[in-house]
Amino acid sequence: MKIFNDSFGVSTHNRNEMVDITGKVEKIISDSGISQGTVTIYCPHTTAGITINENADPSVVHDILLTLDELIPHKRSGYRHSEGNSDSHVKSSLVGCSETVLISSGQMQFGTWQGIYFCEFDGPRRRTVKVQVMGE
Repeated sequence: MKIFNDSFGVSTHNRNEMVDITGKVEKIISDSGISQGTVTIYCPHTTAGITINENADPSVVHDILLTLDELIPHKRSGYRHSEGNSDSHVKSSLVGCSETVLISSGQMQFGTWQGIYFCEFDGPRRRTVKVQVMGE
């Protein structure tokens, strides 16, 4: 079993934003030389996340962010966290901080329309994504 670790930066420009990072993860898999195994994409931030969803139609990203904003508003009576970003922490917990994808023949085994997104919930910021490729 071989393990390959890497990371890359993501710059966001809005408070809530989803950035397609599929190409960056594909490059890391290629650089790893691993053709069969798994890749884990991890976000080490408490107000951001990682998800897999459709990357063919940008209206899907719009709709996801719209729904999260309606369900978890930025300003809400009762929030206690003093930094004013309680909604960002909740969104991060709901979306999750990582995804794992199967690799076969050096390619991620996605459905037809799937891609990997870095989800920013407290931007704009400069963030880090960590990637681990494991296999043969």
